[in-house]
Amino acid sequence: MSAAPKRALVTGGSGSLGAAICRRLGAAGHFVYVHANRRHEEAHAVARSIMDSGGQAKAVAFDVTDTETARTVLQELVDEAPIQILVNCAGVHDDAAFPGMSVQQWRRVLDVSINGFYNVTQPLMLPMIRTRWGRVISLSSVTALIGNRGQVNYAAAKGALNAATKSLSLELASRGITVNAVAPGIISSMMSDSVFDPVAIADLVPMKRAGTADEVASLVAYLASPEAGYITGQVISISGGLA
Repeated sequence: MSAAPKRALVTGGSGSLGAAICRRLGAAGHFVYVHANRRHEEAHAVARSIMDSGGQAKAVAFDVTDTETARTVLQELVDEAPIQILVNCAGVHDDAAFPGMSVQQWRRVLDVSINGFYNVTQPLMLPMIRTRWGRVISLSSVTALIGNRGQVNYAAAKGALNAATKSLSLELASRGITVNAVAPGIISSMMSDSVFDPVAIADLVPMKRAGTADEVASLVAYLASPEAGYITGQVISISGGLA
């Protein structure tokens, strides 16, 4: 069953993982809003790549931690048409051993993942509910499931996101809206490639390799499709067996 085209918003769509998700949703025929905060040029480039491939896309910019600005921008978008696919991909790392972690490091990571989840998801709910169809997919991390040294703030943020996913799924299940989280492990990117060498990855990951952004995007695209209509309230690891 192919999906009728929907409007999709991907926060953090200018990053490598978000961009792969945007392109995959665009290839599925959806109109994709590619979100960025500071990486405006990258978001425009992702949108152009989708349009160059025959799809529809538009770059949008706002800070997910700014409640009022996010609400204003999102209202302008849903005034055009409801957003029925939301991918909460925006997130940040600010790693430090917990005894030396500053209050700014703690608050910044939770602010983007948790307050950002509220600031973006909540304003889209009633328009989505009125359509009786929707998908909310949030990018979590295996760190929230198994822990990681130096990432107490990140694990706390993503763990809270998992809990919010499960509770929101119960509220929306009868409205034709699914709510799930995807928890990637080590995914190949400029950042991870500088931290993990192939030997370290082979020691950590049962499948002996890093995942790819396209593999994560494929899972997100499936959860956004009609075929995944009976999957909700789940935190799905994509980690090569790490968790």
